Amino acid sequence: MYNKVILVGNLTRDIELRYSQNGSAIAKTAIATSRKFTVNGEKKEETCFVDITFFGRSGEVANQYLRKGSKILVEGRLSFEQWVDQTNGQKRSKHSVIVETMQMLDSRGEGGSQGGYNEYSDAGNSSYGGGYDAPAPKAAYIPPPSYSKPAPVRMPENNLPEIDINEDEIPF
Repeated sequence: MYNKVILVGNLTRDIELRYSQNGSAIAKTAIATSRKFTVNGEKKEETCFVDITFFGRSGEVANQYLRKGSKILVEGRLSFEQWVDQTNGQKRSKHSVIVETMQMLDSRGEGGSQGGYNEYSDAGNSSYGGGYDAPAPKAAYIPPPSYSKPAPVRMPENNLPEIDINEDEIPF
């Protein structure tokens, strides 16, 4: 089975950062995504609000650099949560996204930091999001390196095979 979600949108509220009993960070917020479409010549926009949860160092990084309105790309998995409402005892449920990687999309001039964060490679903790093991080592966040376009590769002209094609045999 495959459970992968990719969302791009803006945070709808500041991040709520808490720590589990073993010291791992748990950060919760929500993201608003939208899509524009046309129905019978009328332009419409649909917005979807999704709760998201960061675990471990990625939660601490998100709390440090992101605020309400920050644009972000998140990759993660869909999770189904169930609980009993404290006020009236009814069963409640919702879907949310457990974030595995994120990319901050705000420009530097807007107070955000561009760069990505991957819980698995950047924090040095290969467990599930760092949420259930010992806390990830405390390290400064270093954005990924920027890459330049590689130089074109030139093929020697004399080593090309000769192809004999009858144009009547081509089906298009």
